Amino acid sequence: MVKRGEAPGKSPDWDALFGVAQAQAGYFTTQQAARAGYSPQLLAYLGDKKVLRARRGIYRLVHFPPSDHEDLVVSWLWSEQAGVFSHETALALHDLSDALPSKVHLTMPASWRLRRLRVPAGVVLHFADVGERERTSFGAVPVTVPLRTLADCIDADLAPGLLDQAISQARRRGLITAAEESRLRSERRRSPRAR
Repeated sequence: MVKRGEAPGKSPDWDALFGVAQAQAGYFTTQQAARAGYSPQLLAYLGDKKVLRARRGIYRLVHFPPSDHEDLVVSWLWSEQAGVFSHETALALHDLSDALPSKVHLTMPASWRLRRLRVPAGVVLHFADVGERERTSFGAVPVTVPLRTLADCIDADLAPGLLDQAISQARRRGLITAAEESRLRSERRRSPRAR
């Protein structure tokens, strides 16, 4: 018999929910909670005592220690964990250039282009497939590797000064090869802003 508030077929397992949230800076989705035996009703009942609602369908453990870039975790969970942080957001995460993005840039799979999405405020979506070799991790979230990040920023026509600075820093830190630097600089010179 299912008790009130429990997900059908499973008793609530706090350790399982905590394990999921721990890997995601204290955040989890309603789907992840359901797999741990927590129904939406039980999450609402727990209220401010144990969980806080961060966004529709996304919650945070109240007593989980805060971390840097929690906003990225929330955006990534909104993307159903399909998005990869890219463009200026990835530049900032890799500490390349003085770029201070005012919005979060998230690249979604190309197949998502046709979906009707309610994009959260402050999030800019790009649609392209990002291969496994083109991504790395930044804490709990995926981010494009420096080479892919720089190429994306050139395609998006980022300010030439920021691009030159980012390319130089990436090369100096050994994040790209001399041949990759040369190719990126050549592509940057062909960009509309450079002309």
